[in-house]
Amino acid sequence: MIHPTAIIEPGAQLGADCEIMAHAVITRHAVLGDRVVVHPGAVVGGDPQFLKFDRRTPTFARVGEGAVIRENATVNRSIYENQATVIGARVFLMAGAHAGHDCIVAEDVVLANNAMLAGHVAVGAGCFVGGGAGVHQFVRIGEGVMIGGLARITRDLAPFTIVAERDEVSGLNLVGLKRRGFSRDVIRELKEAYRAVYFGAGDIRRLAAGALASGAYASAEARRFLEFFAEGKRGFARALAPRGASADPASESA
Repeated sequence: MIHPTAIIEPGAQLGADCEIMAHAVITRHAVLGDRVVVHPGAVVGGDPQFLKFDRRTPTFARVGEGAVIRENATVNRSIYENQATVIGARVFLMAGAHAGHDCIVAEDVVLANNAMLAGHVAVGAGCFVGGGAGVHQFVRIGEGVMIGGLARITRDLAPFTIVAERDEVSGLNLVGLKRRGFSRDVIRELKEAYRAVYFGAGDIRRLAAGALASGAYASAEARRFLEFFAEGKRGFARALAPRGASADPASESA
């Protein structure tokens, strides 16, 4: 359904059963999957906020099936020829949220009101980014991360963690893990892996590599947690306290 006053430029691609509400703008660079809903004032496929960008460059913004883009949210297209900013299936961008150029946002992510992703940010599946949070360019956010409102994120965030304020990791996202149906054994291994990385002495990347090489972790989730530290260029957010209870992933308040 296309509502009156919606703008859909020639060349835009819309899947089946999309709904584009009044005053939304779908540029010719946008590719929408099935059942995408775009609310008033949102812009999908707008030019990247990059001073050296040549507007004639053919680039895209792709939105996965079932995604919802609320009022005044924006998704910018890529800066690279024939490349795309990607918003995954069932992503929910609340009012005023922004996904900058070349972001890759996996499925089932929620960006709350006015959350901001700078360019080249990668967000793993099932993450929640709190209202007004800002994420620096080139940051990687692992799957299942919960980011508190108004947080300032400048470093990579390991999967399944809770992060707030300025890159402060406060533990595992236990509520999220349980809601996703992770078994007790998986959660136990994630707690052990968390302790090995954040409470050990030495370089965090080497600690993760050592824990992974030990062969002590049978679950794919714990291995993904540890493997996350092998990549990235921005460094890693650290636990709030070195060994204190406030950073203990076994705490239900974490």
